[in-house]
Amino acid sequence: MTASAPQIEPPFLGEPYLLTPGPLTTSYEVKQSMLRDWGSWDDDFRAMTCDMRSRLLALLGEGAGAFDCVPMQGSGSFAVEAMLASFIPRDGKALVLANGAYGLRSAQTLQYLGRAYQLLDKGDYLPPRGDEVAQILANDLSITHVVAIHCETSSGILNPVEEISEAVYAAGRKLLIDSMSAFGAIELKPSQIRYEAMVSSANKCIEGVPGFGFVIARKEELEAAKGNSHSLSLDVHAQWAHMEKTGQWRFTPPTHVVAAFLEALKAHEAEGGVAGRGGRYTRNRDVMVAGMRELGFETLLQNRWLSPIIVTFFCPADANFVFGRFYELMKEKGFIIYPGKLTVVDSFRVGCIGQMDEHVMRQVVAAAKETLAEMGVASAAPPAAALEERAKLAA
Repeated sequence: MTASAPQIEPPFLGEPYLLTPGPLTTSYEVKQSMLRDWGSWDDDFRAMTCDMRSRLLALLGEGAGAFDCVPMQGSGSFAVEAMLASFIPRDGKALVLANGAYGLRSAQTLQYLGRAYQLLDKGDYLPPRGDEVAQILANDLSITHVVAIHCETSSGILNPVEEISEAVYAAGRKLLIDSMSAFGAIELKPSQIRYEAMVSSANKCIEGVPGFGFVIARKEELEAAKGNSHSLSLDVHAQWAHMEKTGQWRFTPPTHVVAAFLEALKAHEAEGGVAGRGGRYTRNRDVMVAGMRELGFETLLQNRWLSPIIVTFFCPADANFVFGRFYELMKEKGFIIYPGKLTVVDSFRVGCIGQMDEHVMRQVVAAAKETLAEMGVASAAPPAAALEERAKLAA
């Protein structure tokens, strides 16, 4: 199919753009698709579920036949917990690679689950690297699984999952990937990156709405997961087995969300699939980052680690800059940005995903410039200590 540029329209009824990592700004067609009610046991809805699962598997490219797709009701964190509990056996042990809030959340989830784990915490600035993973696995033969975050949205860092995967499988272990904010815009082809399972959500790079996540896993892993889960409702094996037998979800599905997601998948395909969607997001990031830097803002990360999903900026040192006021003024101009989630310095985040293109991102920069002027902020430069900390950790 020949890819076509998406038709980016102003937000519906004047609502603001969501410059967040999901929920995000959706198309009118996605919104419109939720106007019909569906019977959860009806053949038409079962066909929708089947179509959705097939379309998601197709995004894997070569090697997709070894996998199956299991949608799970709830938020992305529900789906992550389902993956961890279903594929890490109760006597297993995980190495969790963290460089932000979502890696730490996986570790916290394992603690709740009573699964043994070791945490590699890289802080806010740096990715876990393959040689570090290899060394830890060599030192601890009891580790059975490694948990990696594809894109850590608390900082906006894109982690090197390919080299992590090479280290994991060279050591004979298994890899689980949280690709919540990356799948659909950044390639995760099993022909290039080995993994046993990955998880994502409806309201991220496919540009649907919140309501379910999905686990894509090797069929052999799904078969072996029977009895691992601590939970009735978060048991990936049980959900998969029921869907394979009946075509239905075990419990009430988010019918309207599935309908919206199917519409979003069709638009994703029309845009050129993963490459097309990722290309638009990359242009969004490049235009926005260049413009914000011209205003004096500094990114948390060096260019090589910037993801096309969301970018973290240091808050200005200027005494007139108050994030709450900056947020409200940006919202009045039609843009909802995201608070920072760093542990060391004050920051904020600007998302690059959703129904936005580079022209919208130029409007974002213009709104930021106007807002700084209204606040009386003479310089957007961050505190010297923030830059010193970044330089020290990146050295």
